[in-house]
Amino acid sequence: MRVLVVENMAHSDLGQVGVALQESGTEIDLRQPFAGQALPNDIHGHDALVVLGGEQSAVDDHIHPYLPELARLMRAFADAGKSVLGICLGSQLLARAHGADNLLGRTREFGWHGVKLTAEGERDPVLSAAGEAFTSFEWHSDSFTLPEGAVHLATNPTVANQAFRIGRAAYGMQFHFEAGTSVVEGWNRTFEGVINRLEPDWLKRYPEHAARHAQQADAAGLALARAWVATIQPAEYADHGIRRFAAAGA
Repeated sequence: MRVLVVENMAHSDLGQVGVALQESGTEIDLRQPFAGQALPNDIHGHDALVVLGGEQSAVDDHIHPYLPELARLMRAFADAGKSVLGICLGSQLLARAHGADNLLGRTREFGWHGVKLTAEGERDPVLSAAGEAFTSFEWHSDSFTLPEGAVHLATNPTVANQAFRIGRAAYGMQFHFEAGTSVVEGWNRTFEGVINRLEPDWLKRYPEHAARHAQQADAAGLALARAWVATIQPAEYADHGIRRFAAAGA
């Protein structure tokens, strides 16, 4: 399998998703359009798409003019029945790609928080892998409305739309389930000044936070990553969608 991974800022990390992809023997094609790298012109060469988080909003087209093209690419993968995973900003872009609204600056979460599955989430083959409730890392102030036709999979008291699925296997997850302990600790070092402004006590209390949440969050994140990777199908299953994408003028 060959998976396209799109990073939207420096110091992104596939984390637990990278572990699951490596376990499956998947080839990763990493692109950084924020740094000027081109996105693929079509979906022919990849079996799935992962779009990671970033500091920008999903509608910052004036700063990052590649964002509309990335949203279109996510929609094309989803319409072709290929597996898509949008994390944090990636989930907001997936929502945008399917006509939903991006809600800017309304719902700030930082650190480990609880996530609870909806009834649909408990039946979903990916979300249910982590159990009906679990802890995951959050870092965002934007969120989204649910696209028309999406299945609402997870929620918490701060952000109603924590996860959704649209089509066969296009998943948007607001929370950073990919951020295992090593990723979080790397962010603590890299973004120390940002974190101190955002949550002045976070770094001082990090050992306490980690002791309470890290092990459970790591286990849930890896379970979700493995379950999503299991949805990736060989390219021939999506031939009808590829033809439809090509006909649309890609």
